[in-house]
Amino acid sequence: MHSRRRSPVAAGPEQVFSDLREVAARVKEGLTWEIPESLEELPAAELPAGQIAQFAQQERARVLSAGVSGLEKLAEGRADEIGDDESFGMEAIVLLEGRPAILVQNHDFAPQQGDWAVLDGHRAAIRESLSRVGRVELSGHLSLDWLGTAFLVGPDVVLTNRHVAAEFARGDGAGWTFQQGISARLDMGEEYGGDAEGGGPAYDVVEVLGIHEDVDLALLRVAPPAGGGALPAPLAVAADAPADLPGRPVYCVGYPAYDGRRNEPESMRRIFMDIYNVKRLQPGTATELVPGQNIIKHDCSTLGGNSGSPVIDLTDHRVLGLHFGGRYGFGNFAVPLWQLVEDPLLARAEINFV
Repeated sequence: MHSRRRSPVAAGPEQVFSDLREVAARVKEGLTWEIPESLEELPAAELPAGQIAQFAQQERARVLSAGVSGLEKLAEGRADEIGDDESFGMEAIVLLEGRPAILVQNHDFAPQQGDWAVLDGHRAAIRESLSRVGRVELSGHLSLDWLGTAFLVGPDVVLTNRHVAAEFARGDGAGWTFQQGISARLDMGEEYGGDAEGGGPAYDVVEVLGIHEDVDLALLRVAPPAGGGALPAPLAVAADAPADLPGRPVYCVGYPAYDGRRNEPESMRRIFMDIYNVKRLQPGTATELVPGQNIIKHDCSTLGGNSGSPVIDLTDHRVLGLHFGGRYGFGNFAVPLWQLVEDPLLARAEINFV
């Protein structure tokens, strides 16, 4: 594909889709229904918004049509004929169809088509996972009101990234404390279309248990606010390496955020309608355990707010890794948690290793 260094996609369509022609046909069929509604009957006051929506819909259709053309050429062995617009369109189709970032609403997700229809058969288990993941929010910080993602891994313990916790915690040589004037909480809601309160329970971060020296990992203790309900049971964390890691279906849960340094053309923003900072289900595959390093690579479609997301095995719904970053066009990175079963910091926190 063209312009791979700047691509927001961690894998190409050849790696993502089992049948390029089938995907092209499905996207093409969907485009026949994307006919913008007439603006003639709209009141004058609503015309500007209607025109913007119509233009966005037309742009989306244009980009996806180019992507269909690219997929058809790729399936016919004509990759050398694929132009920049077709390459970009294929990337859009990969993000929308092959590695989607599915909106979570009412603690659930919409039925999926194509290769990810398999998620429907795991709906109950995935909903359990969704309810154990929240957004790390701050009060008293000069510039940030939220940071990233965290998830329950012990009776009252959540796991996130070191670079997330470092925004509100500091070490004093004997342990970790909150920076003066800053408090944190974990909001398990923050779904698209949710109410002003976030749509889910929230728990206070009451202690920084520790920040790991070697990997991008931090442990926080949380507690319900006064009068709040009890914490749910923690997620199961894999105590051993999964068999056949490369190609293993996984999913992340987190809060992808807009980042102008990473997102590229205006067209991509229109495809996703500028919906950021809310909970999403992000399926993909584990691609590699990097030899000699504490790193799993995966190709779920993640953004900056996914820092601290769990990477969960779709087979048994154990957490395999802690997502901490990515590089567009090359993959995303997570800490393989089974390698830390005997780590003193995690042992003290009573992580739910299974």
